Amino acid sequence: MSLTITPETKVGALLDAYPGIENQLAAWVPAFQKLHNPVLRRTVAKVVSLEQAASVGGIGVAELIARLRRLTGQDGQPVADKPAVPEEAPAWLTDGRVVETIDAIPMLEQGIHPIGKVREVCARLEPGELLQLLSPFRPQPLIDTMRRGGLQVFSAETAPGAHSTWFAR
Repeated sequence: MSLTITPETKVGALLDAYPGIENQLAAWVPAFQKLHNPVLRRTVAKVVSLEQAASVGGIGVAELIARLRRLTGQDGQPVADKPAVPEEAPAWLTDGRVVETIDAIPMLEQGIHPIGKVREVCARLEPGELLQLLSPFRPQPLIDTMRRGGLQVFSAETAPGAHSTWFAR
């Protein structure tokens, strides 16, 4: 089963998709030890997101997502049903001008999803202008959402655990 790991991913869905990671998850965040309780596993795990769990566990959500993606083989790799990132940047990116950069890392650490800010800035983009989003992982659900909204998007890993995603109208 393939699951894109995001801050919104439910803990139960994560454990259903990757049952072998429960002990590692509990080692990183001691609060996850409670998931060994079958009642909590059937109830709380089904409604608690990774973002909420990270907050309760005292770990940054960006760090947790990055660790989980590395552990499940999603770091730096497209999810099986997603197209691979092109090797070369598209012309609109190389010819464009970044007018704003959003660093999602501190936002995610504070439990704030960057989609609102990304939408706000993208709504103001003029032709030839770009928004750059910095994140610790490829933000595939956000990329899909913005593409459905008619934007051009390019994302690439710029360093281990560091991604840049550009948006253009």
